Amino acid sequence: MAFVSHSVCCFCVAKHIFRLSELLFFIYFWLTMLLVDQSNIIYLNLFNMKKFIFFIFSIILICLNLTAQETEIKKVEYPTGYESKIDLIYSKVNGWDGRMDVYFNPKNQNPTPIIINIHGGGWNHGTKEAQGGFNTFFKAGFAVANVEYRLVDVAKAPGAIEDIRTAMNYLIIHAKELNIDPKRIVLMGGSAGAHLALMGGLLENDRRFDTNCVGNENMKVAAIISNYAPSDFIDKTDKFYTYKSLLNWMGDKVEDVKFRASISPVSYISKTNPPVFIVHGNADPIVPYEQSVKLHKKLDDAGVYNEFITVDGGKHGGFDKEKKSELSKAMMSFLKKVGVIQ
Repeated sequence: MAFVSHSVCCFCVAKHIFRLSELLFFIYFWLTMLLVDQSNIIYLNLFNMKKFIFFIFSIILICLNLTAQETEIKKVEYPTGYESKIDLIYSKVNGWDGRMDVYFNPKNQNPTPIIINIHGGGWNHGTKEAQGGFNTFFKAGFAVANVEYRLVDVAKAPGAIEDIRTAMNYLIIHAKELNIDPKRIVLMGGSAGAHLALMGGLLENDRRFDTNCVGNENMKVAAIISNYAPSDFIDKTDKFYTYKSLLNWMGDKVEDVKFRASISPVSYISKTNPPVFIVHGNADPIVPYEQSVKLHKKLDDAGVYNEFITVDGGKHGGFDKEKKSELSKAMMSFLKKVGVIQ
């Protein structure tokens, strides 16, 4: 077996160091204001001061922990015979380089299916380097493309959607050199990543977000794996309608109903859609379970083959080892049923 060591996402590190420095300056400023007021010294109760200092250091530790999570790097183990292309640039937009890591088998007798993995993070954080767990796909003969996209501090909506479509386009164009089968592309993601997977796949050959794509390739995928995805940004009765990360991602188009519809996966459901595998915990505190219920119902109504697994008591991912194993087996069974693998 071979190992790949990823380079740290310098942009993410710099971003968090900047945020931490801002916090430290804020703390310093207010401590100065509390303790010294020109010529007068304000004496704080010693007990309250200890509590205040403990509170401040707790905030610092939390920020450091978040920084560590953001810059986590997972080594991807792939089979002998596979090759890797790390930080492959699939797009260049206004000085930003869209990168992906591709693990593929160049010597397989026939072109292989490929999973396009899309990280989550509310469209505002997350890195491809923090993704892993691809062994199930490697064992089934898949290539894997682990993709990053523009986060909200680089581009508001629909930037991330455009990037996923461009990544798909790149892989289709370079299918021969990567020995992948463009008719067996599977999009997969969790949370915001699942939203982008749904958008990338349900759009099919609708070109509205293909601004940075090259040529006029057939963009229809073989299947979509949707893990606890937000899918409907139109329904005002759904609490996700006012979800802070969504509003931030939409920017000044929050009140634009047509724009909301244009970035909602449910808007693109039709009988020609690829099959969809849906997983959602019914106790999800972030993306309401009803988001996947609506997605499932609309797919059913359109006659699109889909499988919907409810994780009873499940939160926003983080399922236990036994449940993950069960879901993995169900997913591979689904991919066999829809003809992606034998």
